[in-house]
Amino acid sequence: MRTVQRPAVTAVLAAAVLLLTAGCSGADGNAPAPTATGGASASPSGDASRPGSGSRAEPPPAKGSVKVVSTLTEDLKSPWGIAALPDGDLLVSSRDEGTITRVDGESGKKTEIGTVAGVAPAGEGGLMGLAVSPSFASDHLVYAYFTTESDNRIARMLYDEKKPAGQQLGAPDTILRGIPKGTVHNGGRIAFGPDKMLYAGTGETGDTGLAQDKKSLGGKILRMTPDGEPVHGNPEADSVVYSYGHRNVQGLAWDSEKRLWAAEFGQNTWDELNQIRPGQNYGWPEVEGKGGKEGFVDPVAQWKTSEASPSGIAYAEGSIWMAGLRGERLWRIPLDGTEPVADPESFLAEEHGRLRTVVAAGGDKLWLVTSETDTRGTPEPGDDRILNLEVK
Repeated sequence: MRTVQRPAVTAVLAAAVLLLTAGCSGADGNAPAPTATGGASASPSGDASRPGSGSRAEPPPAKGSVKVVSTLTEDLKSPWGIAALPDGDLLVSSRDEGTITRVDGESGKKTEIGTVAGVAPAGEGGLMGLAVSPSFASDHLVYAYFTTESDNRIARMLYDEKKPAGQQLGAPDTILRGIPKGTVHNGGRIAFGPDKMLYAGTGETGDTGLAQDKKSLGGKILRMTPDGEPVHGNPEADSVVYSYGHRNVQGLAWDSEKRLWAAEFGQNTWDELNQIRPGQNYGWPEVEGKGGKEGFVDPVAQWKTSEASPSGIAYAEGSIWMAGLRGERLWRIPLDGTEPVADPESFLAEEHGRLRTVVAAGGDKLWLVTSETDTRGTPEPGDDRILNLEVK
């Protein structure tokens, strides 16, 4: 039986929010890297992928814990992506309304900053991932992954806080277009890595052949410069494709050693957590889950699709934390390097409904975003919410 977490009166401590990032079959999503070259730390501006928080010298314990400290805000409509601003406030995208809202990191007060022009919501498409420029303090750029009438694309917009509420977003400047779109499997997560390059998880739109086609941007993890160009050190010099053989990637995060992790939806059998290495083939549609087949990289962990349907992931306290949509729970995968130290643990099962995005907020803190208003949930008064968690 689902319970509702009510907002706390006390303010949430906004200690330099460092965020990491970070469906289909019936309910959303079911019907890898030595690190990138570069290695510079992410900008203090942060975004949903900010690496480095929760790093630890010793492997985490086999058993962890999760405490819901408070509800930061509620009454969000189809929230999808989150990015942190330098002062600890959050930007939240609405998939179906095409808007971006600023949420005060202490009081939870919401202010709509603008609508992203050109968004065409339909099915699982719309305004999805957000990321803040590594140079936000000087360039004030916000990046978004969204669906248009013709494709999925990534654009950046100038955020001018001096303008009136609702009119603070500039026109989208498209940096990458032509990502295949579909009613399902649009991917959508974007994040700046420790190398200050932009990464994106895409889906194969239900056309399974796209995942193995290196010339297609569908069913891939992409790596590009902030201007949308291929990065020196990519597997192919003239391509933004970083890894392939993915079904629908919606979770991206880096661990304390700057290794890239990704979560993706399986079809009917296994959802996956993968450690991403450049140029590697992650198997779809030839393999779902751990197949042990030559030429394909097996996932580090897998779940039945009814227990996961993962979207966002984050790294904190030595573990990957994975939000489940259909599974309606938060998964913890404790790691020693690239290997789990124990079986995945689930927390908050069916307590807050579908869980879309989880992002690290420094130390043992996480933000967790529910997803009951995306047409596949069962909304209750106050949905959707951002919850403040303490984890171990």
